[in-house]
Amino acid sequence: MKQIAYRRVVVKLGTSVLTSGSNQLDKAHMVELARQMAMLMKSGVEVVLCTSGAIAAGREHLRFPGLPDTMANKQVLAAVGQSQLILAWAQLFSIYGLHVGQLLLTRADLHDRERYLNARDTLSALLAQNIIPIINENDAVATNEIKVGDNDNLSARAALLSDADLLILLTDQKGLFDADPRQNPNAKLITEVVNIDDSLRRLAGGSGTALGTGGMATKLEAADVARRAGVDVIIASGHHQSVITKATSGQPVGTLFKATKNPLESRKQWILAGPAARGKLVLDDGAVTAVTQKGRSLLSKGVVKVVGDFERGETLQLVDKSGRVVARGMARYNAAAAKQIAGHHSDDIEKLIGYDYGDAVVHRNDMVVL
Repeated sequence: MKQIAYRRVVVKLGTSVLTSGSNQLDKAHMVELARQMAMLMKSGVEVVLCTSGAIAAGREHLRFPGLPDTMANKQVLAAVGQSQLILAWAQLFSIYGLHVGQLLLTRADLHDRERYLNARDTLSALLAQNIIPIINENDAVATNEIKVGDNDNLSARAALLSDADLLILLTDQKGLFDADPRQNPNAKLITEVVNIDDSLRRLAGGSGTALGTGGMATKLEAADVARRAGVDVIIASGHHQSVITKATSGQPVGTLFKATKNPLESRKQWILAGPAARGKLVLDDGAVTAVTQKGRSLLSKGVVKVVGDFERGETLQLVDKSGRVVARGMARYNAAAAKQIAGHHSDDIEKLIGYDYGDAVVHRNDMVVL
């Protein structure tokens, strides 16, 4: 194996990779993936595994029951399947003398700053003991309101939590193409992406299989979060020979998204990747320019409209008049106060609401420009 270029890697395995397109786990392929990850661990590269497949494993274990497609039944399948999935991984890694530890997360664990830091500490402690952390969404208890929603975005957050320098998203496609390869035989693989823009997002389609929840669009979202935090991202086929070891040794495979040169500091990483936005602030054109191009805080005078019911300290989307999200940030004022001071000069804040938390509605230190 060539010299390793990374020190800590998050590997995300989609359901289509784990089942090889069938209706059950492909244990033969899983052991090959485990072998590659074990090779990395033995060579000094730390590995975090973000695995899908709990619901598929539950269906297989219960011999494919004909259950109605309800949230409760999905949670039943996840509850049964998660134990089977972690057991399978524990057995496979034990072949190589490695132990695993399980972390089941929901968005609520990432929303709260203290729980976010606790999850990060747990990951660090597992890796310090040469134990492979295995992360999945806690589908057995998650509701739509607290779900991250897909393991692509969960894996990006795992990369931030674990301070990884590479995220490998393995799927049933070879990478990102300039057209849908399932429909266009002349589609060409995009080997490297520098910027993720609207034209690139339009290339991304829906989920490729009935078993999975994430398509290429969610992988682009995950790649954007991770690369802005200083993490390289590779989207590649989970069935490409030695894909994990090739990716981590710098050999060309799939589509590479290079990390930004100036990654966000830890607090801003959390703002970008952790909490769900609780509301929106609509900005006038001058405020958009000040925030996105001049590195300024958002002042009350630049707010045209306040949407949602949020408290001080909760995360907001900052949008322009067309509804395009230009930034995320933490509210200095709750929704009621923000509505009263919107459009007014900062000097008038105390007169309007009876107190003053500062000139900024969202301070630049609590903001991530998108």
